[in-house]
Amino acid sequence: MRSSADISVERLPVGSIGHHATGWWAMLGVIATESALFGYLLFSYFYIAAQPHTGVFPPELPRLTLALPNTIILLLSSVTVWLCERAAREGRENSELLGISATLALGIIFVIVQMFEWKNKMSSLHSSVYGSLYFTTTGFHMAHVAIGLLMLVAVLVWRLRGYFGPHRHAYVSIAAIYWHFIDAVWLCVFFTYYLVPYLSGQS
Repeated sequence: MRSSADISVERLPVGSIGHHATGWWAMLGVIATESALFGYLLFSYFYIAAQPHTGVFPPELPRLTLALPNTIILLLSSVTVWLCERAAREGRENSELLGISATLALGIIFVIVQMFEWKNKMSSLHSSVYGSLYFTTTGFHMAHVAIGLLMLVAVLVWRLRGYFGPHRHAYVSIAAIYWHFIDAVWLCVFFTYYLVPYLSGQS
């Protein structure tokens, strides 16, 4: 008679290390690398802001009209993707599909609102150092959102084809942790570019 330990090992996905698939660990490596990229970009903002300026830096006070609701939308997408992953672990297919679809919808809304934010921005990529930093940082983040959306689309298609189950959901977890990373980065970007100017007393 086989022990419960033997059965649990059989349920681990192929190419797994411990209780996580190798792809999960690879994604952590990607996140560590990309975190360094955004760390350098945000450090550049604070470094430039600390330098002497002939005028006010940043040259325009950021508007929260679109950015704040958009931040809430992205945070809600982290909740839906977490619910999706939980449903995948428990084998609740309908809830998993609902979670993926809701996350995709919220992610797409975030992209659309961010494009309106860019359009309403007084600065441009080439107008000033601030403009270059802002559009480079938010542009890189938008690129990561696009990659995350493609990952979620792939997960949705695979779910519809019946590739996942309670003991086979590594791809869902990998996509989820990447999406949480995207949300965490945006919180740092939002704090740096939208809140710091207010906290510093700029009027």
